[in-house]
Amino acid sequence: MRPLALIAGLAGAVALLPAVVESGFVLNMAIMTLYTALIAQAWNILGGFGGQFSFGHAVFFGTGAYAMAVLQVKLGLNAWLALPVALTLGAAVGAMIGALTFRYGLRGSYFALVTLAFAEVFRILANTFQFTGAGVGIQIPLRESAADLQFAGKPGFLFAILALTVASLVIAWWLKHSRYGAWLQAVRDNEDSAAALGVDVFRVKLAAIALSGALMSAGGAFYLQYFRYVDPHIAYGPAISVEALLAAIVGGMGTIFGPLLGALVLHGLGEATRSLMQNAPGINLVIYGVLLVLIVMFLPRGIAGLFGRKA
Repeated sequence: MRPLALIAGLAGAVALLPAVVESGFVLNMAIMTLYTALIAQAWNILGGFGGQFSFGHAVFFGTGAYAMAVLQVKLGLNAWLALPVALTLGAAVGAMIGALTFRYGLRGSYFALVTLAFAEVFRILANTFQFTGAGVGIQIPLRESAADLQFAGKPGFLFAILALTVASLVIAWWLKHSRYGAWLQAVRDNEDSAAALGVDVFRVKLAAIALSGALMSAGGAFYLQYFRYVDPHIAYGPAISVEALLAAIVGGMGTIFGPLLGALVLHGLGEATRSLMQNAPGINLVIYGVLLVLIVMFLPRGIAGLFGRKA
């Protein structure tokens, strides 16, 4: 139960942050770090626990963001009612992609490229149809009310993303200790051996990609409510996919707290390099690349690997 106690302690500490910190910059930093941890955990469920590397997780992120936008702006649905619909659609897109790829045994680089292709197809479709705003995108109206999943200040958004991130950490803990999680990790280690032991490889991977898609769409839904705007490039562009997989790999794939650690490191480095090297735009991306190479070379289990196998 130690990881659960640590999750509860971290949640309590973050929840107290608005009471001791008034800086909007610090609160925004905390919000964006938790947001990155959420989407990294979504990727980690499929890539870390399941061993199915995806280069196109933006397809789920964009589905959640656009579902929230269309349901609110075009259909007038309340944001709280739109949220479970967005998560369901993200899971459905994941199940669809999984059914089309896992059924025919695609894995490794083939699976990664197929997910990237799906993200690009969805980007083109969102750039075409009028109900998605085409290339202009969609901006949701400002309604500073908790009843509309918008808040007058940053503390409300901090509590919202904290709840989603804690839920993702609990799911990761469950995967570490449940029978299904054992099946998923067995599939990751050796699909043929897992199948020989009676594991239904197809269904296990299908459930993983659906769960991963739902969590990633939650990240897209939060992004929309926080920034109130989405367009095809933001929703389905490669930057979202790279951010999710990079934080998970740096922090530690297949671990509970790895995505959170990765998000902390990436945002910390990003802010430090932007402050110290204001005249060198893009230098943070260079540092990210160097960091990724070093992690892969010297810490194959990521930063979480330094804290033992229970991380």
